[in-house]
Amino acid sequence: MARIVKKFGGTSVGDMDRIRNVATRVAKAVADGDEVAVVVSAMSGVTNQLIGYCRDAATFHDAREYDTVVAAGEQITAGLLAMVLQDLGVPARSFMGWQIPLKTDGIHGAARIEDIDASALEACFAEGRVAVVAGFQGLADDNRITTLGRGGSDTSAVAIAAVVSADRCDIYTDVDGVYTTDPRIVPKARKLDKITYEEMLEMASLGAKVLQTRSVALAMRYGVRTQVLSSFEDLPGTLVVGEEEIVEQEIVSGIAYSRGEAKVTVVGLDDTPGKVSGVFSPLAKNNVNVDMIVQSASEDGTTTDVSFTVPEDDLQKTVAVLEDNRTSLGYKDLVYNGNVVKVSVVGLGMRSHAGVASRMFDTLAEKGINIQVISTSEIKVSVVIDAEYSELAVRALHTAYGLDRQD
Repeated sequence: MARIVKKFGGTSVGDMDRIRNVATRVAKAVADGDEVAVVVSAMSGVTNQLIGYCRDAATFHDAREYDTVVAAGEQITAGLLAMVLQDLGVPARSFMGWQIPLKTDGIHGAARIEDIDASALEACFAEGRVAVVAGFQGLADDNRITTLGRGGSDTSAVAIAAVVSADRCDIYTDVDGVYTTDPRIVPKARKLDKITYEEMLEMASLGAKVLQTRSVALAMRYGVRTQVLSSFEDLPGTLVVGEEEIVEQEIVSGIAYSRGEAKVTVVGLDDTPGKVSGVFSPLAKNNVNVDMIVQSASEDGTTTDVSFTVPEDDLQKTVAVLEDNRTSLGYKDLVYNGNVVKVSVVGLGMRSHAGVASRMFDTLAEKGINIQVISTSEIKVSVVIDAEYSELAVRALHTAYGLDRQD
């Protein structure tokens, strides 16, 4: 017997046939003797429809009422799945976030989990029932419904798995696992049997869409073994686990890329203390998330150029903020480009192997790809290049690090 939390996303519960497919999977796990809790997202398209209703209702709507409306999508799915399970003879009941309760802070639309009372879920297990939990939602201290923002259902599932001491958290999606890179770009990409929390966290933050960073960070913090697998195929998935579970670590586990990047260069900034801080402080106040940063001094040492990346959606805001502060900063020019992509090499084995970065730079140079910005950490090397070379770069690096499928 195992205790498993199963999470199903919007495509997995997109219509009644798919909800019945989910119920069949859950029923099989129960028949095998497992204790099961299920966390569900809203059916595909429902959340966007509810958001549209909110926008139609009021241009500047109350965030608390917005959460009340948007959280209804998961409530519908939870109730429907519980009904179908009962029809299959599987004892089940639905839970809204407030019924558990899953307590959050009061930041509506992007709430963070603060505490989960596991007693109701434990009672459900003891009675032999499946707990079907509406993901993405919680309860603030003022008893108002909150939503957790992007990736909220994954985060709900991992958090619940942690508090009930589940043996595993299964995240069902429309892909069958984590690959060495995007198989749509590289047909030779391989599905990984296992990947470490650290590597998955880097991959997720660098553009891989399989899991959201919040859920991976939570799984790593509480040691929740997490499996990514397909809702539509009965295939083994990819386990996200601690480093100690992987016997022989690859030097590089995957190649990630992110298209939604923009590069900004502040040219001719006085090379004096406080000037660089003067660039980034107003951006932070305007909620612009700066990623990669490179600073280069002039030959005479009197001025410096600062290049950095921001999400492409924030480019116009970034430029406007810097233009507004041009007088106080005293820079000579502002150069920006939204037509760039970030490509990253990720691998825990990089800690103990030299030459990973140089191989990346040599490979890109051989393909005539110019590197604009470089950023490194203990287990990753990221570069910014022109967007037109993104697929060529990913394919070349995948081959260079020996990740192509061996049939």
